[in-house]
Amino acid sequence: MQDKVRVDKWLWSVRIFKSRTLATTACKGGRIRMGESTLKASYLIGVGETVEVRKGGYSFVFKVVKLISKRVSAALAEPCYEDLTPEDELNKYNTWFVGKSGTEKREKGAGRPTKRDRRDLEDFKEDQYNFDEF
Repeated sequence: MQDKVRVDKWLWSVRIFKSRTLATTACKGGRIRMGESTLKASYLIGVGETVEVRKGGYSFVFKVVKLISKRVSAALAEPCYEDLTPEDELNKYNTWFVGKSGTEKREKGAGRPTKRDRRDLEDFKEDQYNFDEF
């Protein structure tokens, strides 16, 4: 078993970030913190340490329970960390996202959206809900 793992690798492997590149970018952007200090992507994290992740306008707090360096399924990743996010932050997250919007609707017979349509929709959503400026 490993003693330490890179923080970007751990965040990716326990599925906090969708890709390791996103985890590394978050570290470079100062969104990954431990106490008062921001962490570099190469910081070696150990069991028992607490990491604060600012993602999408919300602050999540995770305690490292088990170190893994390979991405695993969500069921196997869940016991590797303990979610210590404050209740008010979780409520803020839930009230914003859960049940707010349904799926996008298209006119009957319009067919499947093209790549251009999807990009336009993603750009619109990004402009409306730009949480990266935290």
